[in-house]
Amino acid sequence: MIDPPDCILFVQHGWTDTHQDILQLVKTLKTAKNQIVALNFGWLKTWIESEDILELIEQKVVEVLDSYPDIPWRIIGYSLGGLLWLDFLDQHPELWSKINSIVLIGCPINGVQSFGILKPSETKIAKYLLKSRQAVTEKIAQSIPTLSIAGDLGDKSDGTIRIETTQVAFGEFTCLPNLSHAKLKTSPQVVEVIQKFWDFLPIQVIPKKDFAIILIERLQAVPGMTYTQNRDFERSQVYLLFQDGKSIRIWKNSLNILYVFLANKNKECLYSGCVCWVHAQELQNSLEAIHQDYYELVIHGFD
Repeated sequence: MIDPPDCILFVQHGWTDTHQDILQLVKTLKTAKNQIVALNFGWLKTWIESEDILELIEQKVVEVLDSYPDIPWRIIGYSLGGLLWLDFLDQHPELWSKINSIVLIGCPINGVQSFGILKPSETKIAKYLLKSRQAVTEKIAQSIPTLSIAGDLGDKSDGTIRIETTQVAFGEFTCLPNLSHAKLKTSPQVVEVIQKFWDFLPIQVIPKKDFAIILIERLQAVPGMTYTQNRDFERSQVYLLFQDGKSIRIWKNSLNILYVFLANKNKECLYSGCVCWVHAQELQNSLEAIHQDYYELVIHGFD
């Protein structure tokens, strides 16, 4: 059996680029046992609508969550890749607690100022890059440790992105001299800065919560649920039977009080609670939600 990684490292390349350079930079980092996820959209796909690219990122995230639901993440985004991840996280705040840190390299958080011959009115990607994400990034940086790295060729820019567009409040910032926008994704100096940033943010292994505790917490969250003694446990009938032998059982008395029990594979009661008829439907709804959420773990047709 292959041991799971300690961390999922999402890496995203920039506009009119491939993942090759930024992936090589990431591989030189001294890290925990990472699973690197480096989506390669290629030169052409970065010209398509941002919504399409964000959808591809979401598809990969869903795959990762299915395979490693309890593993923390780190994110590195270069240029456009950083903007894509900022927008994705803005749409999915429920994922923030999984993220150990975000590193933005040459990322125009405040939007680029011009595109030369490209007209924003005619080019969708130009519109996307011109947009400021300062407020979004500040909100994210208050919850997730964030580092922004910029280059300076002596004119307060890396030749493509101006320094002031890469800075974010509530996050850390490093500006490296004599590095162009292109060299930021291959420079050993960038590796060193990221390494120091990560050294203060060790990966914390997220303990996997016991399934029994998850089920108990779900039952306790039902409106009107009251803890009770398990003396009526023997009268209950199995409502949901799980593959590991655990079962959720229910019983209704003559006063229409609905009792619910959680039992282990040895039919020993782990939790008992009850709701009056006013909250009976809410309990039924919760039980059905548990059924759907853990459908693949439920044994069907056991009776």
